[in-house]
This record gives sequence, C-alpha cells and structure tokens, in this order.
Amino acid sequence: MAKGVGGIGPANIMKHLKGVHFPVNKDGIIELVKRGIGPDTENVMTIVQQLPEKDYISVADIMKEIGKIE
Repeated sequence: MAKGVGGIGPANIMKHLKGVHFPVNKDGIIELVKRGIGPDTENVMTIVQQLPEKDYISVADIMKEIGKIE
C-alpha cells in the first residue's frame, strides 16, 4: 500500500472524510476528523491541521491540498 503524507495513505485519510458535506472549510474538516475513531486519527489530524484556510468543494480538492503538504 502506498504511503502518503506522514506515512498515512490516501485511503486512510479519505476514510476520515466520510460524510463530509461541501462546501467545507478547514475547521469543518478538523471537526469531522475529531469525531473519527481509528488507529490513524491522530496522524490524520496532524495532516489536516496543516491545510490552508479556504473553502473546499470536493474530496479531490482536499486531497490536492494534502498532496502539497511535506
């Protein structure tokens, strides 16, 4: 399995975005991840906290910005 940002694969990140309603801002994404339960929740939280402050219109939009995080 391919690992993405911080060793977390895209599928693991997308699992935490399940149920997101668009448009959503960074705070909304953080709240969604906070409600998630799983072994990678803390790592995913670290990643989404680095997202730029903006409105996101799709999961692809979120994943594009996550892909820019080093």
